[in-house]
Amino acid sequence: MSGAGQRGISVGAVLALLDLAAKGVPDEHDAVAELLAAERLDPAAVTQVGQRVRELQGAVARLHRRGRELSALFSCARELAALHDVDELVAGLVRRAHDLAGTDVTYLSEFDEATSELRVRSTAGTVASAFQRLRVPPHTGLAGKVVESRAPQWTSHYAHLRDVPHADSIDVAVRAEGLVSILGVPLIAGEHVLGVLFAANRNEHAFSPEEVALLSAFADNVAVVLQTTRLLSQARDAAEETQRAYAELAQHVEAMERAGQVHEELTAAVLRGGGAADVARTLSDALERPVVIVDENNAVLASSDGAAAAVIDSAPVRAALADSRRSGRCTLLEPRQDDFRAAVAVLAGDMVLGGLLIGDGAVELGAVEQRTIERAAQITALLTLKQDAVRYAEDRVRGELLNDVLSPDVRRHSDLAARLRARRVRPQDLRTVVVAVVGPEHRRAALRAAHVLASASGLFGEVEGVVTLVLPEADPREAAALVRDRVRAGTGVDEVLAVAARPADVLGELSARFAAVRDCSRVLAALGVESAAVDADEYAPYTSMFAGEPAGAQQFIDRLIGPVLRWDADRGTELLSTLRQFVDCNASPVRTARSMDVHTNTVLQRIDRVTSLLGDSWRDPEPFFRLSVAVRLEGLRRRFQPDP
Repeated sequence: MSGAGQRGISVGAVLALLDLAAKGVPDEHDAVAELLAAERLDPAAVTQVGQRVRELQGAVARLHRRGRELSALFSCARELAALHDVDELVAGLVRRAHDLAGTDVTYLSEFDEATSELRVRSTAGTVASAFQRLRVPPHTGLAGKVVESRAPQWTSHYAHLRDVPHADSIDVAVRAEGLVSILGVPLIAGEHVLGVLFAANRNEHAFSPEEVALLSAFADNVAVVLQTTRLLSQARDAAEETQRAYAELAQHVEAMERAGQVHEELTAAVLRGGGAADVARTLSDALERPVVIVDENNAVLASSDGAAAAVIDSAPVRAALADSRRSGRCTLLEPRQDDFRAAVAVLAGDMVLGGLLIGDGAVELGAVEQRTIERAAQITALLTLKQDAVRYAEDRVRGELLNDVLSPDVRRHSDLAARLRARRVRPQDLRTVVVAVVGPEHRRAALRAAHVLASASGLFGEVEGVVTLVLPEADPREAAALVRDRVRAGTGVDEVLAVAARPADVLGELSARFAAVRDCSRVLAALGVESAAVDADEYAPYTSMFAGEPAGAQQFIDRLIGPVLRWDADRGTELLSTLRQFVDCNASPVRTARSMDVHTNTVLQRIDRVTSLLGDSWRDPEPFFRLSVAVRLEGLRRRFQPDP
């Protein structure tokens, strides 16, 4: 400086002023003013120099702050480049903001788009655990004001903040943490507010514009990092989803190829005349699971492992097959039942032909696999219908032969032996007639069982609504038992009445034998006998009496000894057994008592009771004969009744 009354500043003073400017932080004792005053400058010069030094301090402070911001940004960039864990990165950003702001507490609240809440994601300097789980509802507190205004908001004393809605949960958390002054700046990426970065002190503090600007600048960097991590996370999720889609596509292609291979093999099986065993084996190889095929009565037709039971008697499996019949689709059994995981009905229109049962295995039963199982069921239906058609054609011819053999019209017997030989049936093998009585719903399965039993050396078919066989067996009882057991196995039901006649010596006798077994089966059925294997000759007297009106047998019993039966039923007595012994002992009380091992007076007392029930004339010759028949018929009926 120059001029009158003025003198220049010393070199030492200049250097000291430069040092103060280089610090970038104004000295609270105003060292610049003291230094200039020591140089004895006029007031105007002191003011001019002091203002210039303070401007330099502000510029240097801004450069220092920008340096810190750039350092923080570079650190964030390095951490982002080495990103492995988003939560760790967010926690690191909050710690860096904590160091940069120099406040007691720093925390980041992230905006939840689903609920519009702000939830604390990461903190630095907090001590209260409840604060770290804090959630701020929309339009509430200082945080809500930051989000709505998209601009920094602060307060030097939170408890005195009145221009925003308060929430008890937030106020309690702030008090627990001891926070007084709070500064919040938004984390903005484009049009979206990602969250709010907070710096807070536990004492009253007025945040300076520099502090607000510094935290806002860092918040911009944090927003970029958060948005980048979100994009990276979305990209990673998209990549993983793409990988899953590729994997699912590969599995789908593999399943489709497997389904195509199964379809080709099953089609080939149809063309070459294969059966259920081919379907079970082919499907089992493709699915790597055991496969069992059952008929409409759940009797096993084929099994891929050959280890299945003769009949699948399981309520859950039957229910699954019934559900599949209604829906026409594959039904999964969850949890598995009897080692089966899936079931599908074999249908031809409204006709139920059976079902496919799928066990445990390596290949998952996805949508394609289930459609493959359904297609296998359709192929099974085609094979069954084809085999039924072939069998029906053959059975129709044999059935016509059977009807001719059993017909009483001798005109239908002409050339019968030659016609039998043409069907590879030897006339001398046709000896014993057997009928099998089953429910109408099981007749088709019974005919299939009869086909297996008689196709080699006999005849079978449906005659007068009854499954009928002519077999080479010589013993009627054995023949009846054989037919009963085979039909039971084929139908899966126990109620099978098989009646056989004594062997015929010539073809011409078979008609009479059929009439005998037919009439006997009708009488037994009228008596309620549903399950038995009998020789018709043993019941010939009763058949002769009631063949014309089978229902009359039960009526005959009720009319003759009904009062006795009701007396026993009501009182638990044994009048009927005494009456049976009395009949067998030719009406001798002494012999009856001896056979029953009771005193004669006991027998006489019981006979008196019978007389009171039936009347005085029941022991006359003709009534006694009729009563004897009724007693024996009732005994016959009870012999075949299951034990209670």
